[in-house]
Amino acid sequence: MPSSPSARGAAQSSGSSGSGGGVQSLERAFDLLERMADAGGEVGLSELAASSGLPLPTIHRLMRTLVACGYVRQQANRRYALGPRLIRLGESSARLLGTWARPHLARLVEETGETANMALLDGDEVVYVAQVPSKHSMRMFTEVGRRVLPHTTGVGKALLAGLEPAEVRALLRRTGMPAATERTITSPDAFLTALEEVRRQGYAVDDSEQEMGVRCLAAPVPGAPTATAISVSGPAGRVTEAATATMVPVLRQVAADLSRALAT
Repeated sequence: MPSSPSARGAAQSSGSSGSGGGVQSLERAFDLLERMADAGGEVGLSELAASSGLPLPTIHRLMRTLVACGYVRQQANRRYALGPRLIRLGESSARLLGTWARPHLARLVEETGETANMALLDGDEVVYVAQVPSKHSMRMFTEVGRRVLPHTTGVGKALLAGLEPAEVRALLRRTGMPAATERTITSPDAFLTALEEVRRQGYAVDDSEQEMGVRCLAAPVPGAPTATAISVSGPAGRVTEAATATMVPVLRQVAADLSRALAT
């Protein structure tokens, strides 16, 4: 996800103090890390200079520091890539995000009766970071930490609906769009059409596309610090078209409430 305009603006300000009395060098360093993530994790100095507006000597000095700390590494081709020390930070952050989300997911289960999940977009994959199970004896279960390809899931559709079509096509080329079931969408054009529908109606549907007999409804969490979606899933016999009409307003309201909670 791109960083906020205020953070980007702070990174380009002059002087030693950052916005709100912060440390400008830290703001700039984090801005560069976010720009690297936006670019797919690997960039050259000239690309960072063009996107950030910072002088090359400043970028070079900041990148040297990030390399020394292990948050960035320099490749053999002289380009810079996100470093392994970020993995631990990301995993810890994802666990906390799941903890904060759990009360909202519990409310979703209480009001819909079905299992609720939260998932993030991590590279080309969807990773599930939190779940509250349904109270039904027949219920869906997705292990926290499980990774799936986004074209096979409702949360994946909800997450990719926020990207530009060219970005989605590039991701689909990398994943190859293998079928999880006979109902999985395996055509880029058909998938992009499905994303248009997600954007139009504000939620996504997975109708036996990840697992036969399972229907999932998903919605993005607007304004989340990283691409985030929540969902409810259950047997297709319970998550019917009629049930969808009552579940979707609850799903979208919980997503909005979670968005506000993450912003505070």
